[in-house]
Amino acid sequence: MKSLRADIERAGLDTLSGRKEPRARVLLVAGRPGSGRSALAGELAKGLAGDYPGGMLRARLVEPGGAAVPTERTARDLLGAMGVTPSPGADEDELTGMVRDALAERRCLLLLDDARDAEQVDPLIPDNPGCLVVAVAQGPLTGIPDVRPCTVGGMDPKSAIELLGRFTGEVRITVDPQAAESLVELCGGQPAAMVLVGGWLAARPNASVADAAKRLRGLPDDPEQPVGVRPLAKAFQLVHDSLSAPAARMLRLLVLAPAGLVDPNTAAALAGCSFADAGLALEDFASLGLLRARGDMPEEPREPDEASESDGELYEVPGCLAALLYEAMTEHDRPAEIQLARARMLERTVRLLQACRAVTEPEGSDARRRLAGLPRTLRFSGPGAAEAWLLARRHALSAAARLAVADGELDTLARRLIAALVRALVAHRGPESAAPELYELHRLVLDMAERRGLHREQAAALLNLADLDVQMGRTDAALPRYRSALDAGRRANDPYAIGRAMESVAGAYQELEDWERAADWYGRALSQRLARGELADEARLYGRLGAVHIYAGRYGDALRGWRAAAAGYRRLGDMPGHARALSEVARVQEYAGRPREALRTCEEAVACARRAGDVRLQAALQLRLADTLDRLGDPTAARLHRTAAEELLETEAPGLRNP
Repeated sequence: MKSLRADIERAGLDTLSGRKEPRARVLLVAGRPGSGRSALAGELAKGLAGDYPGGMLRARLVEPGGAAVPTERTARDLLGAMGVTPSPGADEDELTGMVRDALAERRCLLLLDDARDAEQVDPLIPDNPGCLVVAVAQGPLTGIPDVRPCTVGGMDPKSAIELLGRFTGEVRITVDPQAAESLVELCGGQPAAMVLVGGWLAARPNASVADAAKRLRGLPDDPEQPVGVRPLAKAFQLVHDSLSAPAARMLRLLVLAPAGLVDPNTAAALAGCSFADAGLALEDFASLGLLRARGDMPEEPREPDEASESDGELYEVPGCLAALLYEAMTEHDRPAEIQLARARMLERTVRLLQACRAVTEPEGSDARRRLAGLPRTLRFSGPGAAEAWLLARRHALSAAARLAVADGELDTLARRLIAALVRALVAHRGPESAAPELYELHRLVLDMAERRGLHREQAAALLNLADLDVQMGRTDAALPRYRSALDAGRRANDPYAIGRAMESVAGAYQELEDWERAADWYGRALSQRLARGELADEARLYGRLGAVHIYAGRYGDALRGWRAAAAGYRRLGDMPGHARALSEVARVQEYAGRPREALRTCEEAVACARRAGDVRLQAALQLRLADTLDRLGDPTAARLHRTAAEELLETEAPGLRNP
């Protein structure tokens, strides 16, 4: 700790050469998994927190399964922690640039845990010498200049024995200090190994330190493991083999938990046991050093007689044990059992997400009635509790969706999980705030659909992604996706997807102000609707076609389109739609220099809105009628219509006048 603190103040090469440091200082804590490197970095960050008013940001750069976390995802998570909403579909360069921009004006401490290489760290380093980056890795980060690793090895015997004594008490060490020293040597002085052995001794008050040393000595070495990992592997095996068969099985299956986060519901689903039994088992695992409690996760107050998934403590599988758990699982558990456990976990996650959304529905609705029939462990006391659960576990839920898609054998569950997660996010955060997460989920659906040849799902995912692109102003990127969705819809013989894609292509060309192509594609979409006799869509598309012709200055075509739309709404009995279409006809007539015809059409639209009982629409049309009368040189009649419009608005909302 002293060395790391001193390194913060050390002059860098840039400073020595007379130039100002262009970026944040990077401190590197290097060591093998289980050496205490992450704990040391975490303690350093806590001690320095007061020096960085911008706060501390933390990210883990390796998945529990050992895969490197994509830099794009890390950047997105860091932006979320800073309250910055990235644009949906932003690529890695854009996201890392946003991270650096957000940190340019903040004095922050950035803790990057378990980095694989410099390529994961370098794009995230702030261009702000007032910030500090603390990186944790197994070796040097070659490629990042001016970084001196602080290497963490084994603890010295005295410190290791002191750590062991916190579990065993002083007496057991005092009566056999030689055995304690031997045990420390067998554990290689690794804190993680010492904690596991200490937990094993704490659970056995009658066992001596010599007993633990003898058992460790009797365990065989795995020649395939690196020498530095063997002490931790032996300590893990000692604890694992001491568990009952059901507990050991549950422990092994915890490595399947998305993002390494475990709670009683997850453990119960994986092991196929009760919520209460799972909660007790997780407490036991934590006391043995096999799990770490995540007490910093947000919780929402609940009614005392209500239980929900967030009632259980949230734990984290230590990164240094993830590989050992996975090896033990593949050795002891059959593939079919592992797949069944994963399916149970995903199924329970789907039910929790359904409950998370259902609690936002009105009282007495079908969704709330179904929610009341669920077990108490799958219910939430209110929208606040459900939202807190969703936000606290959003990374784990996203990881569950990614793992389900990557599995390849649980696609039905994966589709249900993604659909439930999309609905829950929209219900609690709204479509705009949740757009970045929705974009990633739709990309997962697209990956799965392309792999399985599911053309209908492929079309739906492409349409959703393109819609988000349009919302972000990336119409050029949306257009090829809409065309691909059209191709997928045709392969699936899905009329809805075909029509929706054609209309979306037209809308994209309209956004790009390519009126000719927009009119062409709206015409194609209209022909499809006409062939299917879909009257409501026909009327709407006639209006879209009329609007494009207005932009193109083709007023004759625009009039035909809007008149056809008005006729369609009249046949449907949609009087407000009929009135709006007539008002557009009047607008085109004015543009075409036919004000008298526009006046008659607008009067017809006002009468139609009056019959429909749509007060606001009637008032808006009377204001337009007044404008037309002004242009025709009849200010008295125009004033009467404006007064009538204001009275209508006051009738609907007393005290509110149209400006």
